[in-house]
Amino acid sequence: MVAGISVATSSKMILINRNPFLFPKPNSVICPSSLLSPIFYRPPSVFQAKKKMSVTLCFVVEEKKEGFGSTDEEDSTEESPDEINPISERMAERLARKKSERSTYLLAAIMSSLGITSMAVASVYYRFYWQMEGGEVPVSEMFGTFALSVGAAVGMEFWARWAHRALWHASLWHMHESHHRPRDGPFELNDVFAIINAVPAIALLSFGFFRKGLFPGLCFGAGLGITVFGMAYMFVHDGLVHKRFPVGPIANVPYLRRVAAAHQIHHSDKFNGVPYGLFLGPKELEEVEGLEELEKEINRRIKLSQNS
Repeated sequence: MVAGISVATSSKMILINRNPFLFPKPNSVICPSSLLSPIFYRPPSVFQAKKKMSVTLCFVVEEKKEGFGSTDEEDSTEESPDEINPISERMAERLARKKSERSTYLLAAIMSSLGITSMAVASVYYRFYWQMEGGEVPVSEMFGTFALSVGAAVGMEFWARWAHRALWHASLWHMHESHHRPRDGPFELNDVFAIINAVPAIALLSFGFFRKGLFPGLCFGAGLGITVFGMAYMFVHDGLVHKRFPVGPIANVPYLRRVAAAHQIHHSDKFNGVPYGLFLGPKELEEVEGLEELEKEINRRIKLSQNS
């Protein structure tokens, strides 16, 4: 509603002309009686009133009410709640979904880690306890088991590098592609490779656990090494690099920070996919003269962690 208020004011100014009767000249003779006489008793010709131009001030008061008196232009610029709420609701749903995804994967990671770790420790203990029931300590078998455990864990890094380059980015790209795209849900098709690598580990552990001798001990050690590598890969790759679940103090380890930055460069395709390995990724970047880019990525990740 628009209301107009106009206020008109007029002013009059009374000007007193110089009159010889009121203000005589200095050389004139002034009678005492003229000085005591009131001014308003003077003849009317003494006063002259002049009118000045009147000034009109207009005040416009605008009052806008919803649903009344609004123009099309105002309606077009004003956003209705129906246009804002869907956006905020979608953002809230997305944040809730992300939180649920992280919680789901964190629960899966904890359960699998505790389950696999407990089974590995228990199997190692009972196997050697069972092997030493005769009173003799199988030194060669124990040494072979632990040596092959370390060897299998290190060898898995080279196997993963080769498979990543020759298989996952080649004939198995239709599965690995899900890992290079934004994830929708707590899991992705690429997670199948973790299950595939777990199959030989379980088979080797089972074969070596129920048999005595050096060869079963070596098989048991190989399965144990693959298991240890798989757990480390999950925490560093899935947790530290891709933040599928929180990893706590692992993120502050300097070398693991370099490993995470190197794998992030792999996803940027700046060096034709190098590095394809994980724990030896910084070494691969050094071979292709990518250390400068690695330092930039490390500093970027440090700033992001500080801001968050």
